[in-house]
Amino acid sequence: MKVAILFCIISLVGCWSPKAQAVDHHLWDGLLKKHVRVINNGNSTQVDYAGIAKENDTLQQYLQHMSLITVKEFDSWSKNEQLAFLINSYNAWTVALILTKYPDLSSIKDLGSFFQTPWKKRFIPLLGKERSLDDIEHNLIRGSGRYNEPRIHFAVNCASIGCPALRAEAYRADKLEEQLEEAATTFLQDHQRNRYKNDTLYISSLFKWYKKDFAQGWRGAETLHQFLALYHDSLQIPADHLSRMKNGEIDIRYLEYDWQLNDT
Repeated sequence: MKVAILFCIISLVGCWSPKAQAVDHHLWDGLLKKHVRVINNGNSTQVDYAGIAKENDTLQQYLQHMSLITVKEFDSWSKNEQLAFLINSYNAWTVALILTKYPDLSSIKDLGSFFQTPWKKRFIPLLGKERSLDDIEHNLIRGSGRYNEPRIHFAVNCASIGCPALRAEAYRADKLEEQLEEAATTFLQDHQRNRYKNDTLYISSLFKWYKKDFAQGWRGAETLHQFLALYHDSLQIPADHLSRMKNGEIDIRYLEYDWQLNDT
């Protein structure tokens, strides 16, 4: 009888043992909710770097936690768990990089040199290697072939005013679709950085740099024009101009990027 009961208990534990879970982002989430200020009618944010600096121990604890994740663990997760991990990693280590010189800088570019941009610095212990921000974005996210997710460009934050907003909460696998869609619409409806006027679409230089990412069939969009047509409401493109937009007949001009620090 006792053997039978023990067998049942073992069986139940086996049945209910959860699969490998993604890393806990609550420390990063807490810092963001406390130190990211939503401005511009909700379309952009500013970061209280001075406030985060006072809680740098918490940030470092989170980064250390991220660094402990192995490739094997990462590969066992769903794509949403992986993508949330990589976006949060990029954003958190960007903030950590800013804090290495804050407040004595006016732009993230101040952290680079004649020979190396700040995005190519290898200072991030992640997934078994010392990586750069470029490595996370261009290799792990864009270059991996796993995701085909153009909206990551509205989620990863370069600590600059011209950049899409740093979200005031961590990205999470169970909310990722909602969060990415909101990041896209929020950025595109910011008429300081994206606007339609006199039959011309004036948009962020971000779309010039990553043009091919928006033309890889996501939601059927095979061109940048078609991708932007998906968000015609946010861009306030009139309905009777939409067919011309999809056909690439609307002129696109790229706005100058503002690299000033997105500091409060």
